[in-house]
Amino acid sequence: MSTPDLSQMSMLDLFRFEAESQIAQLNASLLALEQQPTAADHLEACMRAGHSLKGAARIVGLEPAVKVAHVLEDCFVLAQQGRLLLQKKHIDVLLRGADLLARIAAPPDGDEAWADHAGSAEVQAFLVALPSVMSGGDAAPWPAATSAATSAPAPAAAEPVVAAAAQLPEPELAEPAPVPAAPVAGAHLANASGARAVRVSADSLDRLLGLTGESLVESRQLKPFSASMLRMKRTQREAMQALDLLQQKLATTQLDEFAQTAFAELRTLMQQNQQLLGEQLSALDAFDRRSVNLSQRLYDEALACRMRPFADGTAGLARMVRDVGNTLGKSVRLDIVGNTTQIDRDILEKLEAPIGHLLRNAVDHGIESSAQRRAAGKPEQGVIRLEARHSAGMLLIEVADDGAGIDIEQVRSAVVARGLSNQETAERLSEAELLEFLLLPSFSLRDTVTEISGRGVGLDVVADMLKQVRGTIRITTQAGQGSRFLMQLPLTLSVIRSLLVDIAGEPYAFPLAYVNRTLRLPAEALQTLEGYQHFSHGGRQVGLVSAHQVLQKGQWRSRDGSVCVVVIGEQEHTYGLAVDAFLGERMLVVQPLDPRLGKIADVLAGALMEDGTPLLILDVADMLRTVEKLTSSGRLQTVDQDGAAPTTTAARKKVLVVDDSLTVRELERKLLTNRGYQVTVAVDGMDGWNAVRADSFDLVITDIDMPRMDGIELVSLIRGAANLQSLPVMIVSYKDREEDRQRGLEAGADHYFTKSSFHDESLLQAVTDLIGEAT
Repeated sequence: MSTPDLSQMSMLDLFRFEAESQIAQLNASLLALEQQPTAADHLEACMRAGHSLKGAARIVGLEPAVKVAHVLEDCFVLAQQGRLLLQKKHIDVLLRGADLLARIAAPPDGDEAWADHAGSAEVQAFLVALPSVMSGGDAAPWPAATSAATSAPAPAAAEPVVAAAAQLPEPELAEPAPVPAAPVAGAHLANASGARAVRVSADSLDRLLGLTGESLVESRQLKPFSASMLRMKRTQREAMQALDLLQQKLATTQLDEFAQTAFAELRTLMQQNQQLLGEQLSALDAFDRRSVNLSQRLYDEALACRMRPFADGTAGLARMVRDVGNTLGKSVRLDIVGNTTQIDRDILEKLEAPIGHLLRNAVDHGIESSAQRRAAGKPEQGVIRLEARHSAGMLLIEVADDGAGIDIEQVRSAVVARGLSNQETAERLSEAELLEFLLLPSFSLRDTVTEISGRGVGLDVVADMLKQVRGTIRITTQAGQGSRFLMQLPLTLSVIRSLLVDIAGEPYAFPLAYVNRTLRLPAEALQTLEGYQHFSHGGRQVGLVSAHQVLQKGQWRSRDGSVCVVVIGEQEHTYGLAVDAFLGERMLVVQPLDPRLGKIADVLAGALMEDGTPLLILDVADMLRTVEKLTSSGRLQTVDQDGAAPTTTAARKKVLVVDDSLTVRELERKLLTNRGYQVTVAVDGMDGWNAVRADSFDLVITDIDMPRMDGIELVSLIRGAANLQSLPVMIVSYKDREEDRQRGLEAGADHYFTKSSFHDESLLQAVTDLIGEAT
């Protein structure tokens, strides 16, 4: 969303602009005061926020806001003087006041007179409630929020407010003077370090980044021009040497005076020209260095502008956790770690909803009641920890609580009760597999629906966001100690640090976050085991795969007696990709490919090198899947060190197995391979769709619930493709849901199985019925 021009905003708009920042500061400081009631810095921050809001509201004529801010100030003055110790009941009412100021600044339905009419009851109630609580009483019941469309104007009631305020001790400090210049405060916001910040639209930042990228590319054009001038200088020197040689040859010949003068003048001119060329070349080199340095700095600053501190996305979360806890009768505190962690603004915007769901889930499902915590020997106040940090080139977001943990047996029972799997299969599922059910739509451990939970909407939102940005989530729990949700995401969707390599004469980029190691191996370090090439790395044998075969770009052969290898993957799925050369590291701006191309196998996006040369950024996750498919199907090429032609193993009837569970994938692959079929594996629906478009298969076996593209979508795409309509498709899922069975058959599946059928021959018999024997 673009940001309005502050110079064109009205005074009321400027007040709203300022109020957004000041109220956020007020909320944060009030929550801190609930933990440390006498913290002078937070009291001062509250005082400044209330004072600024009152002065700005007076300038724009919002009298209700002036009154609310004034009683807030009274409370903060007493707290600063030590005559009032802020307790939870005070914080409750003060937070209501902050909410009321927010509604006055941005009234419901855009009704400018909301505070004078429909919201008058709320304003008057607050003006009574806060002085009453400050005097030692309890707050009166808070009226429900009203809107201009449903409520009539409320009569003025100043007398009770005056009477209640009269009971308070008279503050010794005089009332601070109002702020005279709200527009200035609205134009620039100050952070905790005192640095000013201005709001810039996302589109403007994108254009700025594009222009700085072009500037950097253009600045690199001086380098070849400088090189051509250097060649000119060498030519000039050679011409000078040729002239000297000619003069020596003619020394024995009598030349007339005119010829001698011409020779001398020519020699002088060439010397001057050579000196001038040298000076200009030196000046050009100096300008080239300054230009490249300046463009690089400008480019780096523009990239940094895309990054925002994690704190920009956590405003209001602590308040939300507290409010949800109060609603449920629980005392909960949110601790945020890593507020200064830099995150790409696109990632940060996508994190807002998932983090909110995880926090509400932790308060509702994780944190116990005060009585239960006391009985368990825990502090009455539960703690939820939200942390952001960088690790190995990735962004990690962790939400952990110190509650009761997730009851694994309750999850297992819910899976069976909701018809997602039968009892026998559910008993065999591991803890990690059971916890994955929490991410399914409509899955909940609550039998009743409340305002907070029970609808089964929440964690599936987290899974959907991670699916969009190619992130992952890992859930762990410990009975009586709490639960932990760890999200792993790319640091940025726009800028990526990459390793550049040469493959078949073209540059490609590997995201550095997915590169384990780069090696230059002597050819004799390669070994051939069971027909495949390996090398020793980290005390284990790692398979060597040609990047040329993965990308279908010619053939790799060892050169100069050495092999350039990029090591990717982890644990038993670690592979070395042989490339032609390393070209160095670069920071690349990601250029999304045209969406009309769809998902291109093994390619993530495009980018431009510093000299303007386009290149492709490789999708390492896709490449790992491609390597596993080549290996499992016996199509992996081996190359002799002398450059002999590659050899490939024989093939039989081909079956594509699509499943995101490694265990299930391997089980199906082994069953089919032992029966003689040639098996290719895909780890999700998108990978499977790429596979059926790139190769021919006799049968597709797919799961339903998978990231990026589920099995129903895959079946629909296969049946919608003219050249694939006759391809047999079988759905195999351990989530035994009748609606899934119906949807799968309606999409065009030829067979539907549950994974509980693996213990007998029914799966293999169904394969034989559909496509016959392997040979």
